[in-house]
Amino acid sequence: MNDASTTPELFTWEFATDPYPAYAWLREHAPVHRTALPSGVEAWLVTRYADARQALADQRLSKNPAHHDEPAHAKGKTGIPGERKAELMTHLLNIDPPDHTRLRRLVSKAFTPRRVAEFAPRVQELTDRLIDDIFEKQHSAEKGEADLIHEFAFPLPIYAICDMLGVPREDQDDFRDWAGMMIRHGGGPRGGVARSVKKMRGYLAELIHRKREEPGDDLISGLIKASDHGEHLTENEAAAMAFILLFAGFETTVNLIGNGMYALLRNPVQRERLERSLAAGESELLATGVEELLRYDGPVELATWRFATEPLTIGGQSIAAGDPVLVVLAAADRDPERFSDPDTLDLSRSDNQHLGYGHGIHYCLGAPLARLEGQTALATLLRRMPDVRLAGDPADLRWRGGLIMRGLRTLPVEFTLSGN
Repeated sequence: MNDASTTPELFTWEFATDPYPAYAWLREHAPVHRTALPSGVEAWLVTRYADARQALADQRLSKNPAHHDEPAHAKGKTGIPGERKAELMTHLLNIDPPDHTRLRRLVSKAFTPRRVAEFAPRVQELTDRLIDDIFEKQHSAEKGEADLIHEFAFPLPIYAICDMLGVPREDQDDFRDWAGMMIRHGGGPRGGVARSVKKMRGYLAELIHRKREEPGDDLISGLIKASDHGEHLTENEAAAMAFILLFAGFETTVNLIGNGMYALLRNPVQRERLERSLAAGESELLATGVEELLRYDGPVELATWRFATEPLTIGGQSIAAGDPVLVVLAAADRDPERFSDPDTLDLSRSDNQHLGYGHGIHYCLGAPLARLEGQTALATLLRRMPDVRLAGDPADLRWRGGLIMRGLRTLPVEFTLSGN
């Protein structure tokens, strides 16, 4: 562990593998810490739970990049590559009240908990189909192998959100390709993310036009129909909302499933507790367990960008107007001032007000869908691959680059095929 005079090095490959010791140091010695990010932008990192919760709900911290104090050319470094050029900026992650209030209310009318609950059988069907595909690809009669990221955690939320949005089945593999480019975070060709965003934008414009002519019982049709005091979403707003539901809804769930399964594989006592509970037909430990996995090693490491609209103080630290502020959810959710024994995975943890879905007016709209997908995916994997285990050394695993999300590039596993 570093001593009090040595700030740990952030955003290296070693840091990405296990950022939690560095975050513990920051919580103790520099809880609101200004640092240069890999992009060159300087920002404040907020690491303590109480400060993080306050910052997430502080409306003086704007989501609108227009409040960033750096020149216009730097603003492209603080969002999703290509979203500005593709006219996809007017979504819930980039706007403040009153526009945020209006858009969220309209979107909430289409994206209801009831709609998500009705979608549960489809999520189960997709989950089983992907596991069936894994089994069918095996060449051995006894031992199976798979990469649970590429073959399972990645396609499941893509196909699920495409179904919910109303993307025809024959077009869903295109979405899978575009999403794959987005998730690579620099691992693909230069400009690939922006090109994928542009292609997705063009496709969504066409799809919205078709849904206006022939609406269905899907989310895009719901977005088009949703009205509030006579107001409807504009076409740009509908496209931006569909885009962010896909973008924010798939990578987070990929990481929830991947990080969650990895944590269970590394914590066999907790995994066995969950398997016994599932075998007994219980659901309570699965529900609390997914919330604990979100807290313990969640899919979103840093909350999305915020910019101070006026001078303010967080955790005793003065923040200037225009400064970017990044709330480190991964650090806040391991704060011993809030969580007892925070570095221990406890699937039955009941007092678990984690910040994995955010807090305040920007609390994740897709939380019910993420919970459904996470619970279904993990329960089904444990049931259908009861002896699944890591293939290879955990030290060889690599985590994807990128500032906001935390997720594995691959999760190679082995399992016994007999009886499947």
